[in-house]
Amino acid sequence: MPVLCPRGPVMVDIAGFSLTDAERERLRHPLVGAVILFRRNFQSPAQLRALTADIHALRTPALIIAVDHEGGRVQRFIEGFTRLPSMRTLGEQWADSPERARHTAQAVGEVLAAELRACGVDLSFTPVLDLDWSRCAVIGNRAFHRDPDVVSELALALQAGLARGGMPACGKHFPGHGWVEGDSHHVIPLDERPLAALERDDLRPFARLAAAGMAAVMPAHVVYPAVDAQPAGFSRRWLQDILRGQLQFAGVIFSDDLCMEGAAAAGDITARAQAAFAAGCDMALVCNRPDLADQLLATLDFAAPPELLARLDGMAGQGSAADWQAHTATPAFAALQAQVAALEVPADSLRGPAVGEAC
Repeated sequence: MPVLCPRGPVMVDIAGFSLTDAERERLRHPLVGAVILFRRNFQSPAQLRALTADIHALRTPALIIAVDHEGGRVQRFIEGFTRLPSMRTLGEQWADSPERARHTAQAVGEVLAAELRACGVDLSFTPVLDLDWSRCAVIGNRAFHRDPDVVSELALALQAGLARGGMPACGKHFPGHGWVEGDSHHVIPLDERPLAALERDDLRPFARLAAAGMAAVMPAHVVYPAVDAQPAGFSRRWLQDILRGQLQFAGVIFSDDLCMEGAAAAGDITARAQAAFAAGCDMALVCNRPDLADQLLATLDFAAPPELLARLDGMAGQGSAADWQAHTATPAFAALQAQVAALEVPADSLRGPAVGEAC
């Protein structure tokens, strides 16, 4: 029988293709509210459906199941899924035909979401709203474009496609990761531009998507010293004053992975989570370190406010996996898959520096 328990504020991962007894126990902990899947958790669509069904059956309401599945070099599930282009490919279409690029972005979003929903996944951490400043290799072709208006238009179209596929959108990496040269999986990058420059460029896609009902945001493990000495994910200035206040964002704020080097300055895993929550994050990600996940669950003192429970309800995918399986078997959806599969996926869209499993 599933455990009756509200979703908690911690997202954890699992090791393999199926749940171990220890993982079942961890996922039933009241502080857990979500699970993130990685490439190591995928063997086939049938295996993935069985795994997500098992996770969802543990709790009522069901745990949220998420994945980084953007396209290009960040696509966790390959076999049995449509190969998605990097977002730069959509930005390149814009120069020839903005209308065609919007249509393509919506098609990509719908295929991305519906194929994941058919396998029981609730949420993909997409779209990337960072600008392509040609400086940050870890972002690179994951970004749509350099122009914030083009990024906004394509991201809005992708968000509409995600919604058609039964999935909310999660914009990242607030307030913009495209300018820095370091990879926050390994260092703490610095973006020394003034707030006015960020507002003029990098913040604009987040503002547009927030106004259009974007359901979630993931902040960057980047320090913007002209604004705050803390990385954005630990900064009340960024999350409360600017994201919630100035941009009027009302959705879920996920931390990026608290095991990344960019989060290390906040202290041990419990201090990192407490700092993220104090800044305004709703859910803390703890990835690839089950020992730290267990440490956090054993030591964190947290009472979820009612607004958090309501926000997390919005992260659940729409419709049942069975309904989406039936939908993805229709001729109309097959035509949509063919349209996306026919996109030219340049070899360089699949290359780049290794991107961490939570990004």
